[in-house]
Amino acid sequence: MIPRMNMKSGFRFLPALVAGGLYLSAPTMMPAEWPRFLGPAANNISGETGLREGWPEAGPKIVWSREVGNGYSAPSVRGQTLVLHHRVQQEELVEAMEAATGKMLWRHTNVSRYADPYGYNNGPRCTPLLTTNRCFTFGAEGRLQCLDLADGRSLWERETGRDWTVPPPFFGVGSTPFLEGDRLFVMVGGMPNAGVVALDAATGRTLWESVGEKTWQGKPKTGWRDEPLVNWAAEDKQASYSSPVMATIHGQRHLLCLMRQGLVSLNPDSGAVHFAFWFRTPVTESVNAVTPVVQGDLIFITSAYYRLGSALLRVKPDGQSVETVWRGLALEAHWNTPVLHEGYLYAFSGRNEPDARFRCVELKTGKVMWDRDERWAKSLGKQPPMFGRGSAILADGKLIVLGEGGLLGLFKVSSQAAEPIARWQVPELHYPIWAGPVLANKKLYLRGEDRLLCVDMAK
Repeated sequence: MIPRMNMKSGFRFLPALVAGGLYLSAPTMMPAEWPRFLGPAANNISGETGLREGWPEAGPKIVWSREVGNGYSAPSVRGQTLVLHHRVQQEELVEAMEAATGKMLWRHTNVSRYADPYGYNNGPRCTPLLTTNRCFTFGAEGRLQCLDLADGRSLWERETGRDWTVPPPFFGVGSTPFLEGDRLFVMVGGMPNAGVVALDAATGRTLWESVGEKTWQGKPKTGWRDEPLVNWAAEDKQASYSSPVMATIHGQRHLLCLMRQGLVSLNPDSGAVHFAFWFRTPVTESVNAVTPVVQGDLIFITSAYYRLGSALLRVKPDGQSVETVWRGLALEAHWNTPVLHEGYLYAFSGRNEPDARFRCVELKTGKVMWDRDERWAKSLGKQPPMFGRGSAILADGKLIVLGEGGLLGLFKVSSQAAEPIARWQVPELHYPIWAGPVLANKKLYLRGEDRLLCVDMAK
């Protein structure tokens, strides 16, 4: 059936799919799956057990390896299917593979003309979102797609840059959407008041729009400095490289979005703003990229630009405001969302390679419990024996760490000291590696600039 364009709303859909009652429910999943950005619970934690305790000097077994195109999008795994969003020449490819072998199952292509203005690669940045029968992707130019997971057929799409007034982002579109129930939440960055939108996941129809001038104009800026009231600029950017998360706090449901201006909590049913907290440097060339971390009524946010540092916020019982518990420079995470385990945050800190630290920080106080110097310089001309900046996930009581130069590490989870177990320079990976590791069915998937590897992690 040929897709039909609804000119009023700007979205394409297949009417038969809606009439046929194909309805999306909350994405239930098995602990061994990794079907979305940051894993099963969107917190960089996997429930898998029975993983290896270490590996020999030669490293764990590589199950398969294949060449892939440009992009910083991590793969996602649902059941026995792996989906990668990448770019080859002038096309963005959504490619489904057998997770066990890397063999292609289907491929969906779109022309892409995106060119990164800062010279980084031109591929997609957002990670595929998989349900039992759907695949959602968000391309570098803002093309939002819903595909059939079985065969890659297009079910609907939205050109967010056309459907909303979106100032060009610094590094392409990079906020992975979040799905709950039949609603898809997307940080499109539309002006003046469509920073976040909710879409009907089955059709792509707009349900609500929120966040922007009405949220921030004339409000006092909070932070380190004595700053003036917010003076909203129509040419400013709203979208960040963080992704939305959902949490229940004091019995209320909160859609938490770390926008370019700061943290916003929304009612997921209506888009009404619960509260907004300014969290942005005064320098134009800066971004927020780390997803908020939630524990109880506490929300942790962090950024690496211009000493913005971190903030721990406590949501007040009415759910309509927050108070600052602490602010400081204990963590200045660039893109890696910290792992929170038993009250401690584990993450890489530092904006650039010469700033890189691997740290454990107490959530409630901001106290640095331990600190590893991971600094290295690209000018050395070889892969250094440090991680640089990197990403970490937690599984089976251990931290699995991937550095931006291709160094894979295994650490005990301890707030008392950094306790490395094993390390291995993955031979086929090289700088820059900015997609986090993905764990599914005891296989570890590592995505570099031009390779995708599957590594056996079974005990």
